[in-house]
Amino acid sequence: MGWAVLVRHAKTVPALLLASALILTGVLGPFRPGPAGGGARGPAPHSPPPLVPTLRQLAVPAGLRVGAAVDVNALADDPDYASALGAEYDMVTPENAMKWVTTEPRPGRFDFTGADSLVRFARKHGMVVRGHNLVWFEQDPPWLERAATGRGAAGRMRTALERHVTTLVSHFRGSVAQWDVVNEAVGDDGALRPDLWLQSMGPAYISDAFAAAHAADPGAVLFYNDYGIEAPGPKADAVYALLASLRASGVPVGGVGFELHVTGPAAFDPSALRAQMARFAGLGLQVAVTEMDVRMRPPFSADRLAQQAADYGGALRACEEQPACDTFVTWGFTDGDSWVPGTFPGFGAALPFDKRLRPKPAAYALQAMLSSAPPSS
Repeated sequence: MGWAVLVRHAKTVPALLLASALILTGVLGPFRPGPAGGGARGPAPHSPPPLVPTLRQLAVPAGLRVGAAVDVNALADDPDYASALGAEYDMVTPENAMKWVTTEPRPGRFDFTGADSLVRFARKHGMVVRGHNLVWFEQDPPWLERAATGRGAAGRMRTALERHVTTLVSHFRGSVAQWDVVNEAVGDDGALRPDLWLQSMGPAYISDAFAAAHAADPGAVLFYNDYGIEAPGPKADAVYALLASLRASGVPVGGVGFELHVTGPAAFDPSALRAQMARFAGLGLQVAVTEMDVRMRPPFSADRLAQQAADYGGALRACEEQPACDTFVTWGFTDGDSWVPGTFPGFGAALPFDKRLRPKPAAYALQAMLSSAPPSS
């Protein structure tokens, strides 16, 4: 029943017809519904077997990196989580382990414990690391918020920004291939967000952050990352104008990240994403899907899970069709370690694997899309 939704979307997402056929005939294996809401991981006697072939095996000939945001505590404490992550993905990004409040909780005192553990895991498993993030208006330590107020705030914040960015990027030089340097600087209305950075330093903080990151590791690709830019509108236009201006001024921004936190299912237009990716790629930027999830309200029926699979498949196909896109990352990979239920009460089941690490229709759709991707030239 649910896979009929995929078939209805075949004209928009052609390879999902292949996905439904493969699953219904048993080539990729069936999805058997189970608890999928998200929250705590359910008990599992052993790690479920990986997809055959795995997502990372299929991504290589397609010229893509397929990744997930990682909870470093789960990585350390749950062998099944670590095993599934290493089997399916070839790119990782930290959910929180590289954010300011974690890495510099006190001025000039740095803690890379969690981030270092993720980089070691990635190196052991042949994975690429995306750094996330260097400058944001959230998850900042209290001392930084205090520094942003009062006389002399501009100087204090400039010093703090340069020290923080330089220290992090230098520490991981050669180990982190991409950095989200500035995160979500533009508000939903298209204006620069009036946060502690803009109020203390003005818009120059954006170019200052990119300059410091580039000086610390000229080999890393530096991204501006944001949500809500996958469809036309004031925010997408404002981000485009910002990046066009930065590029014209010689600021070393090399990519734009499309977060793709989708409220769904059926609230996502892959054709709009393709058009926006092409638009930003026209600036000479790499484009990437950096934080995708598709949150839903219960019941998590077969039809809803099939539509969610279509959303994931449509986003991946948009990346595959865009030469400037070689990165596709979901914000987590299992419903058992998703930010969604805690941040959006009443929503869940947002990721490709359920809380017991079993593949959902979304995982099979990603698998089918990668299977049908044209070989990388």
